[in-house]
Amino acid sequence: MSKRSVFLKFITFIAEFPWYLIMKKILLISLLFTGLTTFAYAQMAFVDTKYILNRMPDYQDSVRKINRVSAEWQKEIDDKQIILDKMVNDFERDEALLTDEITKKKTADIFIHEKEVRDLQRLRFGFEGDLFKKRQEMLKPIEDRVFNAARVVAIRMSYALVLDRSEGITVMYYKSNLDITGEVEKELGMN
Repeated sequence: MSKRSVFLKFITFIAEFPWYLIMKKILLISLLFTGLTTFAYAQMAFVDTKYILNRMPDYQDSVRKINRVSAEWQKEIDDKQIILDKMVNDFERDEALLTDEITKKKTADIFIHEKEVRDLQRLRFGFEGDLFKKRQEMLKPIEDRVFNAARVVAIRMSYALVLDRSEGITVMYYKSNLDITGEVEKELGMN
């Protein structure tokens, strides 16, 4: 084999070798190491807002009031549903004996009453219904106080990231010194 043929084989090998895969792996590994070192230096903490909210008397009072109003609204809907069920049962029982005109009238009455029940359900419990508005009115200001206290504590303690471990995320393990729930309670004036 001549030097020239060896050289041509080497050049062909270099040209055909998937260098982009190696470069991709090198880039991925370097990004991984950079990310891990950045993460290791990041100041992170957890707070349990649900725990704090459940210990606040004004929040608990608001929840009780909302539950009471919600039960009243549900009873109102249930009462209308009972009337509707009775109308349907009476109609089905007497349908064979009714004239076409009375059948049409009763069918229209049932349809109107069904619509009233659906509309009332939507008004009370639907998207942005009365229950949603009541929660926004009564609970959101208290929740905002807790979130603002958590933000103040995070800034004071120089945390770059604070996670709420009560809902939405699952924290499998954390060091107890990263939990700032007590600090947030102090910021809110709770003991």
